[in-house]
Amino acid sequence: MSRKETGELFLAKPGKMLWRYKEPAGKQFLVDGKTVWFYTPNTGRVERSPVKQSDDMRAPLAFLLGQLDFEKYFGEFRSAPDAGIPGAQRITAAPKSKRAPYTQVEFTVTPNYDIRSLKVLGQDGSVMEFGFSSVTPNPALDPKLFEFHAPAGAEVVEVENP
Repeated sequence: MSRKETGELFLAKPGKMLWRYKEPAGKQFLVDGKTVWFYTPNTGRVERSPVKQSDDMRAPLAFLLGQLDFEKYFGEFRSAPDAGIPGAQRITAAPKSKRAPYTQVEFTVTPNYDIRSLKVLGQDGSVMEFGFSSVTPNPALDPKLFEFHAPAGAEVVEVENP
């Protein structure tokens, strides 16, 4: 199954992330530093879980929040020039643990240390690719941006991950 989604990503320290989707409209993934919120309009459901229990907060997405110790989670690294972006490097990393939910991650990093892409190869054969453009480093963001408010009528469900 292939699915393409687009939108905006906002990051703030410590540990805050907002994926505001344009397609599909209304979908939202928010991390407020303590809780992960995931809303899907077509189900009318909000999934809520503590950050510490969330698979989404594990490497490699935690890297985007500056919460990842690469040497702790990854055992093998390779680097090569990225043909698509002059001066950029493609960094490929394999996890130390066989129990990680992914088998490999790839980052494309520009000479200015901007992450332009992230590719995650899952244990189940899935591939998630993220592309980043129009990057604004260290923007001033309103803290209210990272407050989640469930849409009227949405069911809020606690999700526990092992």
